[in-house]
Amino acid sequence: MDADKSDTCLKTMQLLQKNDREEEETIQETRIKHDMQSLPAHREGLSEYELERLENIRQNQAFLSSLKLPQISEHLRPKPKPTQKGLKREKTETEMLPVRKSLRIQNKGPQTAITLEMTSSAAREPEEKAKKAQGPIPLDPINLDEHVRLPEDLINLWNEVPLEQETGMSDLKSYQQMLQKLSINDDFVVKVVKDRICSAAFHPSSSNLLMAAGDKSGHVGLWKPDAEWGDDGVIYFEPHSRAVTSMAFSSHPCNLITVSFDGSARSMDLEKAVFDEVYRSPSGLKSFDFLSTNCSTLLLGVWNGDVAVVVRRTPEKLHESLYTMAANPLRCVHVHPVQQHYFVVAESSFVNVYDLRHLKRRNNQAVGELKGHSRSVSSAFFSPLTGSRVLTTCMDNKIRVFDTSQMNGRTPVLKSITHNMQTGRWLSKLSAVWDPKQQECFVIGSVDRPRQIQVYHESGRLLHTFRNMDHLTTVCSITAFHPNRNILLGGNSSGRLHIFTDSFINQKISISLPVC
Repeated sequence: MDADKSDTCLKTMQLLQKNDREEEETIQETRIKHDMQSLPAHREGLSEYELERLENIRQNQAFLSSLKLPQISEHLRPKPKPTQKGLKREKTETEMLPVRKSLRIQNKGPQTAITLEMTSSAAREPEEKAKKAQGPIPLDPINLDEHVRLPEDLINLWNEVPLEQETGMSDLKSYQQMLQKLSINDDFVVKVVKDRICSAAFHPSSSNLLMAAGDKSGHVGLWKPDAEWGDDGVIYFEPHSRAVTSMAFSSHPCNLITVSFDGSARSMDLEKAVFDEVYRSPSGLKSFDFLSTNCSTLLLGVWNGDVAVVVRRTPEKLHESLYTMAANPLRCVHVHPVQQHYFVVAESSFVNVYDLRHLKRRNNQAVGELKGHSRSVSSAFFSPLTGSRVLTTCMDNKIRVFDTSQMNGRTPVLKSITHNMQTGRWLSKLSAVWDPKQQECFVIGSVDRPRQIQVYHESGRLLHTFRNMDHLTTVCSITAFHPNRNILLGGNSSGRLHIFTDSFINQKISISLPVC
């Protein structure tokens, strides 16, 4: 009896489950039928199978559209490389090695291991570049024919007197809006020098755009956009035998002063068509600045720790004074823009401010010590208008702003900004530099991806980041703002200059430009 009752209960439960399934299927079919009837195509007399097929197609198409496959495919498609502008790649002939012959057939004994090692090591050692001769060097462009003279419009631009600019600064909002208007395109990425750029500068002209760059091999390139001379407006020289570590344009008359690690300082004079030698040191020159408003006196920083005062008017290419700051390598010198007897020196991990009036040959006492750097300092610059701030770039991944408004020995840190400085051995060191038109703001390159150039306020606020996936694809270690126009340059390790500018590039300007 118990077995019969259990069988009956089991059959009853199975029957109930079957009824529930049939009811659910009926409800689902009714719902599908209702959905099908709501389609416009149902009124055209299509069967339920065809309607269901069309619905499946619609759902599949909606799913594929949500994946955005065409946009992804377009993004992944390799873009054509832009045409290289500026200096052209030199064609190198393939070295023909001698045919290998059997020593046994030549009745020669086997070469010893010492002979093989000496031969391979000699082949690996590059030839040392010979130093340039002392004295003036003819200004002969490498990429022009031997008897071709310098373009006349380049000489006229070189001697152009810059317009007087307003010295006031704009508010941060207007300055930020100006930065957002600067852009770059394919015409403003040009190879100006052969190797890695170590220094760059703008000509101070307000009506035309002319830039100079120096590389690690001692070459100097001049570039004027839209010019017809040289290679896409680039003219190329070789005044030095080693890296051009610093350069700047002087005024009255206009010359390009370059210093190099080969120990020479030269003045590029287009009127005389020579590179005049201003000074020569047995040690490499790392940095310089002008000690007078007429640019006749230079303050040169020597790699071995000395600082030399050189007067360009003297026929002897010797220093007027020579002071030893420290035994550490000296990386940067910069003169106070107002009180020009003060200058700041970056040497190893120390940054000090000195008074030129009280210097001795050795054992000099600093009037201000900028403390806090734990690794080597790449650069140190006074703010351009007042000199009340000093901006330092250090390999401890910090940008620091110091208060130098009072030269009483106390120079507190106003702000410390974290920034990755680890460029490696193949790139020039990053260096934060002030905007000469807006002394509270500065620019610096970046090793972050995507590649970018950043502009900061001295408070540490990031004002703008320049990015361009098509034209800014490398690290621009060397950066600079134009002294009186809204233009920014960045130089990379392959010798290219990148220009961010607004719409009035290279247009003749008859009035003074506003500082934005």
